[in-house]
Amino acid sequence: MGRLEGKVVFVTGAARGQGRSHAVHLAREGADVIAVDVCRQVETVPYPTAAPEDLAETVRQVEALDRRIVAAEVDVRDLAALTKVVDDGVAELGRLDIVLANAGISTPAPTLEMDEETWQTMIDVNLTGVWKTLRASVPHVVAGGRGGSVVITSSLAAIYANPNTAHYSAAKAGLVMLAKVMAKELAPHRIRVNTIHPTTVATDMILNDATYRLFRPDLEAPTRADFEEAALTLNALPVPALEAADISNAVLYLVSDDGRYVTGTTHVVDAGGQL
Repeated sequence: MGRLEGKVVFVTGAARGQGRSHAVHLAREGADVIAVDVCRQVETVPYPTAAPEDLAETVRQVEALDRRIVAAEVDVRDLAALTKVVDDGVAELGRLDIVLANAGISTPAPTLEMDEETWQTMIDVNLTGVWKTLRASVPHVVAGGRGGSVVITSSLAAIYANPNTAHYSAAKAGLVMLAKVMAKELAPHRIRVNTIHPTTVATDMILNDATYRLFRPDLEAPTRADFEEAALTLNALPVPALEAADISNAVLYLVSDDGRYVTGTTHVVDAGGQL
């Protein structure tokens, strides 16, 4: 406890899933939080995206830990809105030390059959949205002069190919080189940049009919149990999906002094999925 006392973290996609888990986990370690999420339905996405009440619950959980939080409904495709909320958050909380570019979507589709909007929305959110997140926030970390850490949520899909994920995998793979370039650029400022690569995680982005069909195309109406049966075959360890807390634990390592010399890496948390 207290490994991040006095620090401030900016988290995108913070209303639920991994983003909420990261915000709460780091708050438990002493960090104050700037949190954003889109809080409306994103076009092309086949499952419900975050709602305002989800972000309100993240705020409640962080404040229950006696930490401060500045939260706003912001689309990561909107650079001006991202910049404003980070500027306002830093003005209120006094500094920025950690950036978690976590927001992302999943829209499974065959490569040669998906429509242009599905491709473009994926790239705009999962790749360009990350660059906009960093563009809006990391200058504050540089200006602080204290060093810091950036963790970008990529995926095992950036390393291991699966059908019907070309747009998702391309975006997530692009994040790897974005992080490596920024790791070199920011090293003189003692700011570390890493990507984290989870296998399937039991969040709303995964636990939905579209993902179940992706994993079980052999069934007309697959259930979660059917999905888990298939997912078990992907991981060397006997688990169908990780919990968000498993990724938060890895994030904490990367952003705390425990990982103070770790930068430019692809940090895989995959239950042996790439073996």
